Amino acid sequence: MDTKIRAKVIMEVVGSPENHVNDVLNALIEKIASTKSYELHKKKVFPTKKMDDKPLWSSFAEMEISYKDMESIFGFCFDFMPSSVEILAPEELTLKERNISNFVNDLLARLHQYDMILKNIHAENVLLKRKLEKA
Repeated sequence: MDTKIRAKVIMEVVGSPENHVNDVLNALIEKIASTKSYELHKKKVFPTKKMDDKPLWSSFAEMEISYKDMESIFGFCFDFMPSSVEILAPEELTLKERNISNFVNDLLARLHQYDMILKNIHAENVLLKRKLEKA
């Protein structure tokens, strides 16, 4: 793969039980490694730790991945929602207006989708509270 952009990516998983967190993180890494839009070069999986004040477990992986262009990185971010992305190379990038516009519109669409989901959950929550108060 003739790669242009190299980045360090951190993927984090929080949940319960501990083995589920490990299974989900490993499945994410496998899916990333098998995707043709980018190439996984290095990975380091950190031990799962119990969160201090909650009955949850947390683990993360640090990976070095090559992407063919910025659109591939944007797609990766939308698909996998990493905790962090650090561009390692090249030192400078040039983006076309069309690519920036596409990214911003994709971002807005995702934000509107999440906003609608939150509004629906809030409305359902209000209705459930009213029903509980009547009971």
